[in-house]
Amino acid sequence: MNLADIPVTTLPGVGERKGEALAELGIRSVADLLEYYPHRYEDYRLSDLAAAENGSKVTVRGIVRGQPGIRWFGKKRSRMAARLDVDGLFIRVAWFNQAFLKDRIRPGQTIVVSGRWDRHRLEVTAERTFIGEEEQKKHLGRLEPVYSVGGNVKMQWLRKLIYEAFVRYGKEIPEMLPEELIRRYRLMPRARAMYTLHFPRGTEDGRLARRRMVYEELFLYELKIMWLRRLQRTSVQGIAHSFDDADVEAFINDLSFPLTGAQRRVVGEILGDMRSSVQMNRLLQGDVGSGKTVVAAIALYANWLSGHQGALMVPTEILAEQHFRSLRDLLEPRGVRVVLLTGHQGARERRDVLGQIGMGLADVVVGTHALIQDAVSFRRLGLVIMDEQHRFGVRQRALLREKGEAPDVLHMTATPIPRTLAITVFGEMDVSTIDEMPAGRQPVDTYWVKKDTWPRIIRFIARECASGRQAYVICPLIEESEKLDLQNAQELYEQLTVRLAPVRVGLLHGRMSQAEKEEVMRLFAENVVQVLVSTTVVEVGVNVPNATVMVVYDADRFGLAQLHQLRGRVGRGGGASTCVLVADPKSEHGVERMRIMTETTDGFEISRRDLELRGPGDFLGVKQSGLPEFKLADLQEDGRILEVARADAASLVERPDFARHPETAPLYGMLTNLGLDRITFD
Repeated sequence: MNLADIPVTTLPGVGERKGEALAELGIRSVADLLEYYPHRYEDYRLSDLAAAENGSKVTVRGIVRGQPGIRWFGKKRSRMAARLDVDGLFIRVAWFNQAFLKDRIRPGQTIVVSGRWDRHRLEVTAERTFIGEEEQKKHLGRLEPVYSVGGNVKMQWLRKLIYEAFVRYGKEIPEMLPEELIRRYRLMPRARAMYTLHFPRGTEDGRLARRRMVYEELFLYELKIMWLRRLQRTSVQGIAHSFDDADVEAFINDLSFPLTGAQRRVVGEILGDMRSSVQMNRLLQGDVGSGKTVVAAIALYANWLSGHQGALMVPTEILAEQHFRSLRDLLEPRGVRVVLLTGHQGARERRDVLGQIGMGLADVVVGTHALIQDAVSFRRLGLVIMDEQHRFGVRQRALLREKGEAPDVLHMTATPIPRTLAITVFGEMDVSTIDEMPAGRQPVDTYWVKKDTWPRIIRFIARECASGRQAYVICPLIEESEKLDLQNAQELYEQLTVRLAPVRVGLLHGRMSQAEKEEVMRLFAENVVQVLVSTTVVEVGVNVPNATVMVVYDADRFGLAQLHQLRGRVGRGGGASTCVLVADPKSEHGVERMRIMTETTDGFEISRRDLELRGPGDFLGVKQSGLPEFKLADLQEDGRILEVARADAASLVERPDFARHPETAPLYGMLTNLGLDRITFD
C-alpha cells in the first residue's frame, strides 16, 4: 500500500473544506500527514524549581494558598496573581489577561501551571493552567507536539487526526533503509521513529527518533546526488589530458612566489581530474586573496601542454580585463597565446579575436558572457573555468561547456561556503578548498565607527594619500533617494572632491559606460586618481596593491559576504591596510554584522556566522537553485550526519548488485521511477 496515493480526505472528519485547508499546509495524502512533523514541543513534565534556570520554561504542581487577586489596566488588560505551595516552596503565579480563571481557581485547590520562571522573584508567569484531575491527567508529564497550523486547521484537531492516521495506517509505513545501515547505526525502525516524532515518550526517545529520520532524509537525498554523479561520469567520455609533470613543475618554479601547501594540494586534485577520462566537474573555493587565479593559470597551462584551448568566463568586464592581464603575464612568456573577448570590443577587434579562437591560434580566451554567444566557436576546447560561478545561471554555464566536446569544468568562487552547504548544493561536484593564505598577506585592520566620526575619517584618508597611498570609499546608492536615507556615491564624490583637494577623487558606478569605467579604473590603478568613490562594482576582482584604505559608508546595508569581498580589495600590497565600516545600524542583525566583521578576517568563519544569522536559503540567495528544503535536517546541526549519509550513499551506488539485492532493489526502483535510469549496474 502506497500511503502517498491515499488522499487525506479518506480519514474520518476530513471533508471537502478540511481537505482544502490541509492542502494549503501541503498535506494532501496520508503520507504527507504522517510526515508533517512538529516544529517544537510543549514540555508538561514537572520541573525541579531548585535546578531551573532563570527565564526557563517550567511546569509546576501546587496548592493554591489564599484567594487570587486581580488588577485591571483598562477594560481588557488584567493581571491576576496567587500564591502557590509547591512542595513547601511558596511561589507567586501571575496570569496576564486571563481573568476568566478567577472563578475557577480557589484556595486549597491543586493546580498545574506552565510558564516562564523568574528565579529572583520566585514567580511563574503562567501560559497554560490545568485545573481538575482529568485535565491534569491529560497533559501532565507529556511532551505535546506543536505544529504550524492556520486557517481552518486547529492544533488539537490536527493532533487527533495524525493519531488516527497512525492507528489506521501505521503498519503500512514502509522501511526505506537497508537493514545493514539500520544495524550499523542502531537506528530506530522507521514506523516507530515517525510515531515517536509526533508523540515522544521523553527527550531521549525523541532524540533517537529524530536521529533516525534525519539520517534517512539526508541519505535519500545524497543517494540521488551520488546516482547523478555516477551517471554523469559514466555516460560522458571526458578528455584524458596528457602533459609532462616536469613541464608543469618548471612553470610553478618560475613563479615569483612559492605556492602555499593548500594551493599545491588543490593543483594536485585538479591535475589528477584532468588526466582522468572522466569529465572534471570541480568547485574551487578560497578566501579573498588566497591565490585561486594562479591555480587557474597552472590548470590552463597543463591544458595547453596537452594540445587544448582553455576558456575563463567572469561576470564583469573589469574583472575580465584584470584576469586577461594577469594570465597574459604568467602564460605568454611560455608561448601561450591569451586573448580577451568582451561585449564592448569594436567590430574589427572582435572579428580578429573570433578568428583566432576558431582557428585554434588563441590558446586561452578570457571573457564575459560574450564567450557563450553563437559566434564563438572553439577549435579544441579542453578546459572551462568559471570565476564567481554563482553569478552565472545554470543555462549560461551549460552553454559554455557545450562549446567543446565534454571539456573539463572548474568552477571558482571567492565566497566561501560551509562544507555542509557545499556538498549539499554542489553535490554533483568535487570540492577543492584553499584554506591557507599566501605568506606576507597582511590581515586588514577593521573598525566600526558611527557617522558622527566622518570628519575624522576624511582626515585619515587625507593622511594616507599624503603618504602616497590610495583609498576606496564605497556606498550603496548612485543618486539621492527619497525613500532611503543612505549616503549616495554622487554626493560623496562631490563632498570629497572639495574636502580632500588637491587629492584627485574619481567616481565609478554601474550606470557609466564601459569606456568610462575602464578609464576611471586605469587612472586609479596608475595612482593618478588617489580616492575612488564607488558602488559595489569593485566588489569582486579589482586589484590595486597600492590601495590601503577601504571605507564602506552605510555598511549595515551590506551583507557579510559583500563586506568581506569589499575588504579584500585592500591589503594586497604587503603593507598595513585598514577597513572602516561607517554605520548606525537600527537592527540587532545590523549590529551583529558589524561586530563579526571587526572580530575576524577569515572568510570561512564569516560564512559560518552568516549562515547562522540568515539560514541556508538567504545565505545562498533567493535565485540559488538546488538547495533542498528538508523536513527535519538542519545543515548546521546535522553536518556530521550529512557526511556519513553521503559516504554511505556513494558506497551503495557503486555496489554491483545494487539493482538486484533484495535490500537495495527498492532504492534502485525509486531512482529509476524518478527518471534517473539511463544506466544499469549489471
